[in-house]
Amino acid sequence: MPNTLLSYFPPSMRFMLLSALAFSLMTACVKLVSTHNIPVFEIVAARGIISLLISYLDIKRKKISAWGNNKKLLTARGVTGTLALICVYYAVTTLPLAEATLLQYTYPVFTAILAFFFLKEKIQRSTLICIMLSLLGLLVMVMPNLSLFSIGESSSAEALPWFGVMLALLGALGSAIAYVIVKRLSKSEDSSVIIFYFPLIALPLSLILLGDDFVMPNTEALVLLIFVGIFTQIGQVGLTKAMQSEAATKVTAFSYSQVVFSIILGFVIFSEVPSIWTLSGGALIILGALVNIFGSKRK
Repeated sequence: MPNTLLSYFPPSMRFMLLSALAFSLMTACVKLVSTHNIPVFEIVAARGIISLLISYLDIKRKKISAWGNNKKLLTARGVTGTLALICVYYAVTTLPLAEATLLQYTYPVFTAILAFFFLKEKIQRSTLICIMLSLLGLLVMVMPNLSLFSIGESSSAEALPWFGVMLALLGALGSAIAYVIVKRLSKSEDSSVIIFYFPLIALPLSLILLGDDFVMPNTEALVLLIFVGIFTQIGQVGLTKAMQSEAATKVTAFSYSQVVFSIILGFVIFSEVPSIWTLSGGALIILGALVNIFGSKRK
């Protein structure tokens, strides 16, 4: 029975589940460390230091070149990933955890479009249904709280800040571009090299943007920063391996499971109680993921 159930979850989807959980824990740590007045650029830099060290040791273990074959595309992946990360971190620090994750998780739509045009990948019916249900879920969860739909003082008080919303969406677009680049790089580059280039670009860029705003972290903040780097590395490994073994559109659609993890963490850690809209939208997202799994199984 367990083996039969497990057969519905191919390795690519298992890697994406691991990645989604790790990234959810990472964003929770980012939100926690921001309460210590640590600047976003400093959080990105700390993540870069830890990821760079772990990635380099992994490359040494494999005894391969750290610089890869397609340096231009690897650099482009690092730059777009870093800019997307900065946007996502700002959104996480200014929005409730669930809403920040949900807005950022519009990226599978961008990924599907980009993969169709640049990777010539066909969008299967089950993946298309999954994306449509997931987007509907996102709208159900987010629209009632947006300022555009708020009427009167009582409703506008719950409106999401537009700056945070726009940064989350920009982060989603940047993530989609980075993931499509990863998919193309996976044909010629080792996964460890792809992962290595991210912190290689993110660290110096974030330090330049940080400037003189460095804040010395206390013990608790330092521990959280370390966990940000560790969970990031786990998430990156899971994501890269998932993208190497499955179509980009199908894998990223299944990654909506991070939304569920974020809702749970938001409630447990930050006492953010999901509204009926959040729960309804989450149900649609889960339904979309199930359609993606079982629909692809019958192909």
